[in-house]
Amino acid sequence: MIAEKFDVFLFDLDGVVYVGDEPLPDAVDSVTRLYEMDKELRFLTNDPRPTRRAVASDLREMGINAQEDEIVTSGWATAQYLSQQDVTTTAVVGSEGLKTELQTAGIEITDTDPEAMVVGANEETTYRDIRRATRHIDRGAAFVGTNPDGSFPTPDGPAPGAGAIVRAVEAAAGTEPTVVGKPEPLMFEMAIDGLSANMSAVVIGDNPATDVLGAHHAGHTGILVADEEPTATSARDRQEPELTISTLADLFTEEIEPWESPPYSWPDQIRPGVAAVVTTDSDEVLLLKRADTEQWALPTGSVERCEPVQEAISREVMEETGIRIQVEELTGVYSRPEQQVFSYPSGKTVHFITNCFRCTIEAGTAEADKEEALEVGFFGVNDLPSDILPMQPQWIADAIDMSGPCAIR
Repeated sequence: MIAEKFDVFLFDLDGVVYVGDEPLPDAVDSVTRLYEMDKELRFLTNDPRPTRRAVASDLREMGINAQEDEIVTSGWATAQYLSQQDVTTTAVVGSEGLKTELQTAGIEITDTDPEAMVVGANEETTYRDIRRATRHIDRGAAFVGTNPDGSFPTPDGPAPGAGAIVRAVEAAAGTEPTVVGKPEPLMFEMAIDGLSANMSAVVIGDNPATDVLGAHHAGHTGILVADEEPTATSARDRQEPELTISTLADLFTEEIEPWESPPYSWPDQIRPGVAAVVTTDSDEVLLLKRADTEQWALPTGSVERCEPVQEAISREVMEETGIRIQVEELTGVYSRPEQQVFSYPSGKTVHFITNCFRCTIEAGTAEADKEEALEVGFFGVNDLPSDILPMQPQWIADAIDMSGPCAIR
């Protein structure tokens, strides 16, 4: 059963352990039983409003003997994150509980030249707060959001969450925040900090987009508490839980296969890309040594808004090498995430769907754009450099051998 398979249980609270002030059926008994089995328990909530002490007190009133150091709120995690970044002053949009956690971490709350602007929410958040946050960010304060949840459950239905306020400030400031709460890995890392690395952990939540996706971001198994199985857009969707249960009592009756992390990150974006196999009369291929990876590669790039694909590939080759090309034919479409998901120094991860074309040279002499490439050269198709991007020899082979239909990989 699930309860015996894992050492650490990371519980979401709203919608899993309780709704409003009332515990959910089987929640108190199930959590107590895990304590009796000497399991490590942590309670993770994206609600930035209460302090850890208040959450622990509420759980004890419900009959769950939780301790303060077992609670991880997005407000407390935000305070820890700012301390790790050596931030000493911040302005705040949010609750008194959030402010208390920040002050307890040694961070001064001020509206006079703050180093950071922390955006959470409470019921008293106003337009004036959004304007104040926008101005601080415009003046250079680091923009930090406690969590991305647009809403949270209540007995009367969903209520606006901190994510709704964070996105309002983002729209006004024109700047993306650093978000601390789930599904980002930071809260999960803080939750298991100090535990043995050999201990296996499982996350139990009610939100596929924060709890399950966050579990998988952090390399943990994800269980969803829901009345119905969610409908995944794809079998590879990381919001798909390993198991859906109706109550926490199912932890003692159901079996589960643990999550296995795939060899690529979860993308923030999906973008159309282009690649050019530019050949000469002697069947040599144009390659450039990329400045970012220092590996040889075909000329590649993104399709910009309102730009036809043929214009995109011609522009990319000209920008990167100074050569004007003739686009001959589409040779392949490539989207396998093992090869086409890239993480950048900015922190963004992009999944490219790349359209590859065979091209010939019209005019120009190869010369590297130093911002994009260290070198430019021509190589025989059977004599490609060993440090070429690993998926691209297949692209070249598909472009040279066009005896069949366009390759789709």
